Amino acid sequence: MTATIEARQRSRGWRVVAGKELADHLLSARFIVLLIILSLAAAGAVYAAASGIRDIAPQASGTPALFLRLFTISADPMPFSFFALIGFLAPILGIAFGFDAVNGERAQGTLPRLVAQPIYRDDVINGKFVAGLVVIGVMLTTLVLIVAGLGIFRLGIVPSASEAIRLFLWLVVAILYVGFWLAFATLCSVALRRAASSAMVAIATWLVLALFAALLVQLLADVIAPAPANATNAQLLHNAQVEQNLSRVSPITLYDEATSALLDPEVRSVGVVTYQQLDRAIVTDLSLDQSILLVWPQVVGLIALTVACFAIAYVLFMRQEIRA
Repeated sequence: MTATIEARQRSRGWRVVAGKELADHLLSARFIVLLIILSLAAAGAVYAAASGIRDIAPQASGTPALFLRLFTISADPMPFSFFALIGFLAPILGIAFGFDAVNGERAQGTLPRLVAQPIYRDDVINGKFVAGLVVIGVMLTTLVLIVAGLGIFRLGIVPSASEAIRLFLWLVVAILYVGFWLAFATLCSVALRRAASSAMVAIATWLVLALFAALLVQLLADVIAPAPANATNAQLLHNAQVEQNLSRVSPITLYDEATSALLDPEVRSVGVVTYQQLDRAIVTDLSLDQSILLVWPQVVGLIALTVACFAIAYVLFMRQEIRA
């Protein structure tokens, strides 16, 4: 009987915290401003992409996954596609809802009173993370629905069942991707005492990975697997493979590779392809299950990075001393 009551209390604790945090997020100016900014940017990208698709519609009739091109192509005046927009700007969602998850409570002096409630201590960080992830899911789902609605209105094309499933799977990948940044921002919030410091560290990490990761990875690959001016084909191939493997440490690379294969059935590989492999390849689109198998390692990598960041934050939070 005692064990049953304890299990019920444990299941209710994080739900109470998550419900309170979810209500605060949905009613906050932070949520409204971010949703408006991302919606306007997404609508602009998709409106331009739809115009580009309409221009080439006579030549593209019968093209498989034509509806998904709304999310993968860019056209003037927008210099980026929708999935590139999410890859670059969506981490702000995770950072915004996680950078002050713990140190914000500590700065306001409410953390001691929160853990003094009849809930387990880990329910605090678990509930906050779940609430942030739910808000991210709501925002990304809203953006996808807006984009799909604009695409149907502009193009008059209804997505097929396969395209709808691919779009749903991409949405799951995007939520996992932003969930990593939420976990990383939560880690910064636990490790650093000031909310401003955790926000700066999270934003700096995002900018470095988004803007300079390719250069840093290339320099590191040249050190590990040098490819001089007179390098052989084997050396060039080894250098490219090392560079790609190093780049996959970044969640941005994992997201880009998974997105390109899910939203474009013509993508047959996300690795290094030699001329011999390309010459012998059969020109055909991948089926849905084959695309899933192709991106499965990237999805597992995103999950692993997210779990690792949250696990470190969890352990640090459980070991911290909380004083009234």
